[in-house]
Amino acid sequence: MKAGGSWRRTADRVYALVSALLGSSALLFLFMVLAVLAVFGVPSIIVNGLNFFTTVIWNPGISTTLTTIRGFPAMSGASYGMLVFFSGTLISSGLALLIGAPLSLGVAIFLTSVAPKRLSTSLSFFVELLAGIPSVVFGFWGFLVLAPLLFNYVEPAMAQYLGFIPGVGGPVYGYGLLASGLVLSLMIVPIVSAISRDAMAQTPVELKEAGMALGMTNWEITRKVVLPYAKTAIIGSLVLGLGRALGETMAVVLVSQSALNVLPKTLYYPINTLSAFMAVTFDSALTDPSGMEVNAIAELALVLFIITTTANIVARLLVRRGFISSAEHLVQV
Repeated sequence: MKAGGSWRRTADRVYALVSALLGSSALLFLFMVLAVLAVFGVPSIIVNGLNFFTTVIWNPGISTTLTTIRGFPAMSGASYGMLVFFSGTLISSGLALLIGAPLSLGVAIFLTSVAPKRLSTSLSFFVELLAGIPSVVFGFWGFLVLAPLLFNYVEPAMAQYLGFIPGVGGPVYGYGLLASGLVLSLMIVPIVSAISRDAMAQTPVELKEAGMALGMTNWEITRKVVLPYAKTAIIGSLVLGLGRALGETMAVVLVSQSALNVLPKTLYYPINTLSAFMAVTFDSALTDPSGMEVNAIAELALVLFIITTTANIVARLLVRRGFISSAEHLVQV
């Protein structure tokens, strides 16, 4: 018995140790990624300073002579500015949420509160299937179908009839901000709608029956009972969708026209994002004799890392500070 008890205690210790290691691995990997980005980005941070965040010119100056700036090798006359990519990332992701969030919630509400059960099950399968489609497929569809459609029909009509709205008038391009935002919105719909649908389906029957007893319509029950109950999960799904939009690469590369050193002036302008620019530029950056362009790209990755982390932290703070209604106060007449 003593030997058996000692073996069980040893097994429990091993189990606790392994569980602790696995549980902390996510945090360890996070700090490892952050450390690598910081180490490679430090030369760019020191050499470029605040100009990195305020200028739009990205010119590695590979054809110039090698020099030393603040103790680090760099090409003479090189300039690295992330403002174009930063603004393109935020604007395209914001546009994706603006379009995709209402569409996703509409899909989730239809599946949980309107559609018959058999139809809801079938449509839910197809919605989840969309989440497994590679991003390059979305981008290829946007390149062949969406962008030409926008260029030939949608954008000219918008510029003609809605041109009085700032940012809507002007020349049309087809491949640019609007195409990128639409493709990204379609990519976040499966994530947001699937999580929101699951959360809405967990609404207690007692709360719905209480709403019916008070004479609420089906829409009122959805608006005053189901949506507040699922608000936490909806916010979480929106953050996940925003994370995918912020970090999306290939789809944006195919439909954005990869603008360089030009800020978007209208809804149709070509853009570039942080992740897309890093993907298409890293290969040529390896030819920089000074290595400074690789360091600048590492700083871009660090900025994108901070943006996505901040978005998640803000979402958690909104939940913890009482932004979410408690279940006992959901039914409101």
